[in-house]
Amino acid sequence: MATTTSITTSYAGQFAAKYVSAALLSADTLDKGLVEILPNVNFKTTLQKVATDDIVKDATCDFTPTSTLTLTDRVLEVEPFQVNLQLCKKDYYDSWIGSQMGYSAYDSIPASFSDFLIGHVAAKTAQKIEQNIWQGVNATAGEFDGFTTLMAADADVVDVVGTTVDASNVITELGKVVDAIPSALYGKEDLTIYVSQGTAKAYVRALGGFGTSGLGANGVDNKGTMWYGQGDLYFDGIRVAMVNGMPANKMVAAQSSNLFFGTGLESDRNEVKVLDMGDLDGSNNIRVILRFLSGVNYGIGADCVLYS
Repeated sequence: MATTTSITTSYAGQFAAKYVSAALLSADTLDKGLVEILPNVNFKTTLQKVATDDIVKDATCDFTPTSTLTLTDRVLEVEPFQVNLQLCKKDYYDSWIGSQMGYSAYDSIPASFSDFLIGHVAAKTAQKIEQNIWQGVNATAGEFDGFTTLMAADADVVDVVGTTVDASNVITELGKVVDAIPSALYGKEDLTIYVSQGTAKAYVRALGGFGTSGLGANGVDNKGTMWYGQGDLYFDGIRVAMVNGMPANKMVAAQSSNLFFGTGLESDRNEVKVLDMGDLDGSNNIRVILRFLSGVNYGIGADCVLYS
């Protein structure tokens, strides 16, 4: 059975060949290098943790191994996922791509539409991966446990009770996250506060001077809301990264080197196959196929702060 297809466009002549896809979220957490990517994970990999007590002791003439070193680990497990679509070419005969398919009974999909399908499927897959990274729930089909799901179930993670974040309270709420960061973690170069789009917007507006916690009436450089040019954001010297997959009113503070995304071959999530089934089974169908492995985990729960 073909994937349900709804055609609502109007054919506007032979030059109407440009396809415009809706603006889609990309897996920006991965594209921006905001977590560590572990490739070539076929099933599971171990994230080892090392913990020690005070290692500096009073000097003696002998070698005295008095410190305690504890090795523990967390397991990052990847899961297999797939995208399978089937389209029937006859559904497009009367649509605006019909003229590109030719008038033969053995028509094939036009290259421009094939390219569109590949780009659309890859972008939709990236969107789902981004959402899974931060808010996925393994019990839901097509999802693996994301960071906020894993952290909420981990007693080692530092929890901060949150509220609905807006421009009037965002600086106070970000301050709660910073105050909860363990002293051993504060000041690390890759320490990052991961926030949702809504929180990022609220912070930009507050810095523009129009929230109660803003920088005066005119904001940064006296430019009001005009100051922000999509550059890096910081709070108390800590990088603030907007990640599209983060749920509303949640934040995570952690080192990027403590957050891991596991996958098989890194190229898998970018490879989409489009098969014209006409030469294989004589049908009028086109199949779109993508398969990949994905999963996330963090190394040390005590070095993570979850605002929820």
